[in-house]
This record gives sequence, structure tokens and C-alpha cells, in this order.
Amino acid sequence: MKKNKRLKNVFFLLLVFCAVLSTSAQQTTVSGMVTSTTDGMSLPGVNVIIKGTQSGTSTDFDGNFSIDTEIGSVLVFTYIGYMAQEVTVGNSNTINVVLTEDVSALDEVVVVGYGAAKRSDLTGSVSSVKAEQLSAFPVLDAQQALQGRAAGVSVQSNNGGEPGAPINVTIRGNTSIGASSAPLVVVDGFVGGTYPQPQDIASVEVLKDASATAIYGSRGANGVIMVTTKKGKKGRMTVELNTNYTVQSVSNTIELLNADEFAAYQQQINSNYQQGPARTDWQDLIYQNGHTSNHQLSFSGGSDKINYYISGNYFDQKGIVVNSGFERFSFLSNVDADITDKLKVGFNAFGSRSTKDGVSTQANSGGRGSGDVISIAYRFAPDLGITDENGNYTFNSVGDDVDNPFAIATQTQDRTTTDRYRANFYGQYEIIEGLSFKTTFGWATRNEGRGRFQPSTLITTAGAQGGIGSYQTLKNSNILSENYLTYTTELGKGNFTALLGYSFQKDKTETAFAGAQGFVSNSVSYYDLGGGAVPLFPQSSLSEFELQSIYGRLNYDWDDKYLITLTGRRDGASNFAKNEKYAFFPSGALGWKVSNENFLKENNTINNLKLRYSYGVTGNPSIAPYQSLASYQPIYAVTGGETVNAVVPLQLANPDLKWESSYQSNLGVDLGLWKNRLSLSVDVYNINTKDLILGDSSVPEYTGFLRLEALKNIGEMNNKGVEIVLTSKNIANDNFSWTTDFNWSRNRNTIKTLVGEQDIFLNSAPGHFLLSETHILREGEPVGQFFGYEYKGVYQGGDLPAGTATFGGAESGAGNELFTDIDGDGAITTADRKIIGDPNKDWTAGFNNTLRYKNFDLNVFFQGAAGGDIYSYTLSELASGSSNATKEALNAWTPGNPSNVPSVAVREKRISSRFVYDGSYIRLRNLALGYNFPSTLVKKIGMQSARVSVSGQNLWTITDYPGTDPEVSYRSSGGQNSNVNQGFDYGNYPNVESVTFSLNLKF
Repeated sequence: MKKNKRLKNVFFLLLVFCAVLSTSAQQTTVSGMVTSTTDGMSLPGVNVIIKGTQSGTSTDFDGNFSIDTEIGSVLVFTYIGYMAQEVTVGNSNTINVVLTEDVSALDEVVVVGYGAAKRSDLTGSVSSVKAEQLSAFPVLDAQQALQGRAAGVSVQSNNGGEPGAPINVTIRGNTSIGASSAPLVVVDGFVGGTYPQPQDIASVEVLKDASATAIYGSRGANGVIMVTTKKGKKGRMTVELNTNYTVQSVSNTIELLNADEFAAYQQQINSNYQQGPARTDWQDLIYQNGHTSNHQLSFSGGSDKINYYISGNYFDQKGIVVNSGFERFSFLSNVDADITDKLKVGFNAFGSRSTKDGVSTQANSGGRGSGDVISIAYRFAPDLGITDENGNYTFNSVGDDVDNPFAIATQTQDRTTTDRYRANFYGQYEIIEGLSFKTTFGWATRNEGRGRFQPSTLITTAGAQGGIGSYQTLKNSNILSENYLTYTTELGKGNFTALLGYSFQKDKTETAFAGAQGFVSNSVSYYDLGGGAVPLFPQSSLSEFELQSIYGRLNYDWDDKYLITLTGRRDGASNFAKNEKYAFFPSGALGWKVSNENFLKENNTINNLKLRYSYGVTGNPSIAPYQSLASYQPIYAVTGGETVNAVVPLQLANPDLKWESSYQSNLGVDLGLWKNRLSLSVDVYNINTKDLILGDSSVPEYTGFLRLEALKNIGEMNNKGVEIVLTSKNIANDNFSWTTDFNWSRNRNTIKTLVGEQDIFLNSAPGHFLLSETHILREGEPVGQFFGYEYKGVYQGGDLPAGTATFGGAESGAGNELFTDIDGDGAITTADRKIIGDPNKDWTAGFNNTLRYKNFDLNVFFQGAAGGDIYSYTLSELASGSSNATKEALNAWTPGNPSNVPSVAVREKRISSRFVYDGSYIRLRNLALGYNFPSTLVKKIGMQSARVSVSGQNLWTITDYPGTDPEVSYRSSGGQNSNVNQGFDYGNYPNVESVTFSLNLKF
């Protein structure tokens, strides 16, 4: 028995030993590299998991991995934006994997308010713009890179190609009249942050409907743009250099009369006109070849506990108009650390200093001694030189006495220096499994100083004043504290997430202005205002507002089929009236993943189909503080023969002034076909904005207030539209791929209610035009339509055509302008005016193609718009006879040339359909060819990657607009102006054509 027991023990030990030997024989260590089919570059941070287990690793910054596993096991490789791949481990110890980009990106994580979500789980309307799209071509501001990239998003410079010009962005049209329609910008969680350089941005999400924006409550009516900057990842430090150089030229000029033609033209008006001694092309003098250089150096890396991303950028632009330019230094720093398994902290900092040298453009007045470089270059006499025989700068020989454009551009000093800083700290603590608390504290500041000096050498501008100098400052500070709890758990067959938070934000702005005139010398510029004999009226101001909010959101995903999102936010703002400081903004949304139902789950054609619907209320508080309060204005008064300070009532109080509220509904469908080779997204929306803030002019004059308009919530408007986004992976193989992205959007804007159902007339004309009513707000019509006389051609003599008349009647003679006689009284009066044009675009679109062949890639990006009438003050002025003219004047009506161009004469400037033009255009925004050097080559010299490219921007434009550029924006900056002053053209800085050479190196 003992012997048998001993044999059993030996047998058992042999079995254990054999099992160990067998197990040892099956174990192996596998290593390799993971790269992308898109560009052949290595992919850092790829998850490598042993299938059926929780064991795994991730690739390092070079895309390398190493893992201990068993022969026969399956490794699963996953990476955001790429299709997962499974590989069975064989006898080889090396496995190299090439991941294919997932064109549907359904599992892509996108940033939403106070969190993130998989794209497949979104119930709201959200557009994403990738990092490579933002940096596809050089731009001053990342906002410019959004143009044509996201459906429903309109992007336009407020002044053409001017260096440092502000950018105007709208989402789904203008939702207001008197308040700003600019979207809320959130940068790394900081509300109201400044856009960093495009190369520093990881992603941009555009939140468009109420389901997506209601979490920002009173500030969500105009949409929200979420900007997420790059962060470091685990691995050794990576150094990246991005540098490019751009040459620029004016995209278009206006064909004007030369000196001889101009003299003959003026002699038809005034037979005594004597031709000047010069032959000057003023456009040629003020325009030059410009250039832009942009250099960025970044460092990133990390360990198991901490990661970092630090970058510095230098941007310099010499404008295409002499003496204009922009220079900026900026930096960005992101640091994230895991203090413990439960506590994470992070710090984000951004700073920049910019200097803008400006020239006068888009002048509000162009009469004697004023005007801008661009418009004066068009109308100034070409038979005059830069200086006269005495060496003094010339001024105009016809029309208004203004200095010549070259003198204004080179002699005027206008410099703005701006410092921007932002710091944002966060801490996140996991209280229990599934429940975390995050707190952030941020501070931002903007300090700006602008100095202007017009020397006495500008005879009509500042000669009589002995030079004019001024300096103004602005200091803005903004603090923000966000605190919120997030709870995530499995509930039934789904995932449940709840968010509850509190926010506090305070903004403070201080301004000051000082000026003087009558300087002994022009050399001191604006740096010695005390040296001016006559001080200008000094000004200063202080403005503050606070916003306190409580917000929450519930998300539930049942069985990966049915989605629900409920959001609410209660805001309290100090800049609204005593009785209306608080408001609640709710929203709800439903989603149905139809493709996950059994009847579609195995469908080979439709692999993604999701329906979305949302409805909610968002607000717009974008008016200046104190607008609801009674106010006074300081004046000078005379008492007893002495000048004393005094005040007079300015504005009546309104204790019930409140937010504008937008009631938004959105119906969307997302469709993916043939394994997402073709992806389609369609959204249909309706936005009713109520309680519009408008001025009620019914305040009686006997009250004594200077401003007889009291702001009230008495208007309503509607925006409705359609957005289509289509992505097609036309060809995808190892050596060649071709992807097409197309987006199209259409928005219709209608005014529903105005004060007392009365028309509101507006004026955007330059002051020397002496006009008062140029466009109109009318119930039942879109915002800001042109209002004037309907032009019917040229009177050819004899009886006037039926229903027409001329100013002055038939006795004014043939060759005059004909207009529609609406009231039939035989004369043209103000009663004969009507709506003559609509500046709102019918639709906008973007069409992007990316082709890759081995290491080469080609990008072709078109952007365009249909409709959107333009009213050209420039062409109106050039046809008035009081300045130079276009070549059209050579074909003017005469008895021997009965053309359809009015006869040469000095005419009053009037708003008429003669100068309304179709603003439709198609533009080749970017054409780029790039080459990625083979990784085997660059690694031999110690680099991770190297890329060179050449690209062209705005190289080709198709349009019928006869002005310099169809993307016009005269007097459209600021809150109300950006909504109602659309489609006007006068003195705009021209757009530019560019060719860019770029180099990217990664070490």
C-alpha cells in the first residue's frame, strides 16, 4: 500500500512537472510596431489586449510594443479613429500591424459641454473638425480654418485680408438683431477663451442644437465651439517643428480710368478742368507683395504619472497694403498628473503678445480731411502725383478734399499692442467607483493699448490742427470657477450618466482715452500727448458683470439602441434687470440606433442608422452691462460765464429687461453604408427667438432723456434650415486612397415681430454719402434687406416708359437714370423706395478631396455660397461723377452712343438696385501637395518623421461680382452690426492669394 501511495505521489509530481514544461513551452514574448495605412506613420498609444483577458499594453511614442502571451492567443489592436484588428500569435516573435482608418469614426470620442461622449451615442447636432484640417493651410486664427469645414457654420473676416483682422463666426444664421450672434467659445473648459494656434489644437467640436448647447444655458443660443488643445502622452519626449513661409498678393483690383481718360471724363462735367502733370496708378502704389512666416516648436511626452505638452509660436505678416502688418508671439502649456489612483490634477496656460500696424480702411466717413486708404485709392485723381512741385503731399482735385492714399498709408501711425494670458487649473477626484468630482479655476486677462498719430504733413487730415495724436487702453480680466459631479453606472441593459454642477464667472473691463492736437513736431508721435497745445476730451470707463449658474444633465443608453438626454441650466446674470436676473434653460433629446435592431443588425448595406430629435430653450445675454438702468451723460455747461461740468438724463430704466430666448428643435439622421464607406448626416432645424432686445422709441420727448429709445423685449424672429454632411471613402488600398468630404447648408431667416409692427430703418453708408436709410427690418422679411429705388436702365429720350420716372422728370434730359415709379405720380420720391436686395445667402457649401499615393498626398478644397446680394458703395461712388470712375464710364450714354450706361454727370448718391449685385461665388480655398519622407530614411538621421508641402490659397474664384471680392463685410463688426449690416462693400481691405511652403519635422 505504501509502495502504491509512493507511486501515486511520483506520478502526480510528474504530471505537474510536465504541465509546467508544457506551459513554459507555450509562453512567448511578442514585439513589433503599429503604423497607419493613411500615411505610414507609427501610432503611439494603441491598445494591445490579449483577447478574452484584461491583460495588455500600449504602444510607445515610436509605435512599438512588447507583450508576454501564449502561442495561439489572439491580440486585439484598438485605436481611436481606426478599425480594430485581431492577430493570432504564431511562432514568430515579431508582429507588425497596419491599422486602417475608420471612416465612420462612430467610436470617436468627441468633447461636449463638461464631458465627452462617443459619436455613436450623441443625441445632439455636433460637427467635428480634425487637427489636420485646422492646420491644412496657414491662418492667423483657428476660426478661419473652420470655413467650409462644418455645415451651418459661417466664417468671415471683418476686413478681408487685413493682418490681424477680427473674425466673425455665426452658427445657423443670426439669431438676434440687437445682441451679438457670435457663438460661445470654450477652450479647454474655459468659457470665453482665446483660440490658440491651429497646430496646438487637437480637435474642435461645434455644438449646434439645444440638446448640445443647453448645458451652457443663457449663452447657448448662438451655438458653442469647443476647442481642445493637445496633451502629452506616455513615452519619451517628442520634439516637433512646424514652419511655413507664405507669399501673398492682392487677389483683385478695380479697373479705373487712367490719367488721360480721367481728364477727358472730368472735362465732360467741367469744361474748365485742367489735366494734372502725373500719371499715377494709386492701387499700384498702395499694394505690395506681402508675406507671412509661421514657426512653431513643441515638446511633449510623459510617464506613468505625468504628461506634458509645451509649445511656442511666432507669427509675422507683412500686409499687401503698405505699412500694414501683424506680429505675434504665443505659448501654450498643458501638464496633467496622476497624484494617486483617484486624484488627477492638471494645469493649462496660454499667453500671447501681438502687435498690429494698421492702415485706415472701411472709413465711416470719407469727406474733407477723412477717409480710408482703399476707397481714396479708387476715387483719387490719377493725374496727380504723390507730392506737388513744392514737395507737399497732394490732395484731391475733384470732389472732397482728401489727402492722397499713399500719404495716408505711409504717414499715419496706428499701432495696437495686445497681451493675452490665460491660466486654468483642474483637480478631479474619484469619490467612489463611478462617482467623480471635478473642480476648475481659471483666470484670463487682456491688456490692450492703441496709439494713433496723424501728422501735420497730411494737409487736409491734420494740417490745420497741427497734428492729432491719441492713446487708448483696455484692460479686461475674467475669472471662472466650475465645480461638478459626474456619476456613471450600469442600469438595467444600459449605461446611465448624471452630471450636476455649479459655475461662477466674473468679467471686468476698464478703458481710458487721452488725446491732443497742435504739436510742435511730428517726431514725437503719440508718445508725448502732453506736448499738444489742445487736449482732446479725456474718457474712461469701468464695466463689470457676474454670472452664477447651476446645471445638470442626464444621459441614458438602453441596450445600445435607445438614447435619451435631459439637460437643464439656471443662470443668474448681473447685466440684466432687477426683476429678470434669473432664468431656466431646459432641453431634451431622443436617439434611436435603428441599425442595432435585429431586423437591420445583419444588413450588409446599412451598417449604421441613427435617428435623433431634440428640443430645448437657450439664451442670449450678449448686451453690455447696465443697459437696464437709468443713466446720465456728462456735458459741459456754462454758469455765470464759466464752464462747469454737468450731467443730463440719457436713458430711461427698464426693470424688466431680460434674456433673448431661442426655442430650438432639431431632427437628424445619421447613415452609414457599405461598412461606412459612405457616411451621411442630415439635420433639419427650427429656431424661434423670442423677447428680442430692441429699442422702443415711444419715450416722450418731454421726459428730457437724450436717448428716446428704451431697450425692451419686444421682438421675435425665426431661423430654419437644412444641413447635409457626406463623407465618401472612394478608394482605399495599400498604395492609394481617395476621400471626399462634402457639406451643404441652407438657412432661412424671417422677422416675426417688431416694435409696434413698424419698419425699422437702418443706415450703414459712409458719412459723406449723406444718406439716412440704407436697409430695413420689416416683419415677414429677412434681416437687413437693402432698401432703395428700383433701377430700370437709362432714359433714351421721348416718352418715359410706363411705370418709370427720373429725378427731375423728362425735362432732365436723355441719358439719366430711370427708376420704377411705384406710386404712379410721375416723379421719383422717397415713396418709391422698396426692398431691392437680400444679403442673406441662399446656401453655403464646402467640398474637400484628399488623395494619397504612397508617400504623396494631395488636398483640393473648394468653398462657396449662392445668393447673398452685395450693395457696393464703392461702385456707387465711382459712378457719381465726383471722383475717378471705372472703365464703364468710357461707354457712357451720349446722343451718338445710346448705351445703357448713364451719361456723364455729377449725381446725388442714392441707394438703388443699380449697385446691387449677386454675391454668389465658388473659391478654391486650398490646393496642397505634400510628401512624407520614408520612415526608414528619417530614422537613420534620428527623426521620427519629416514632411514637406507646397500649397496655394484662394488661387481661383468664380463670381459675377464686379468688385474686388464677394466676401464683403463693411461695418459688420460688433454686436448689432454683425447681424444687420450684411452685404455692404466700401473700403474693404482686399482678400489675398497665397502660396505657402511648409516643413514639418518630428524628433
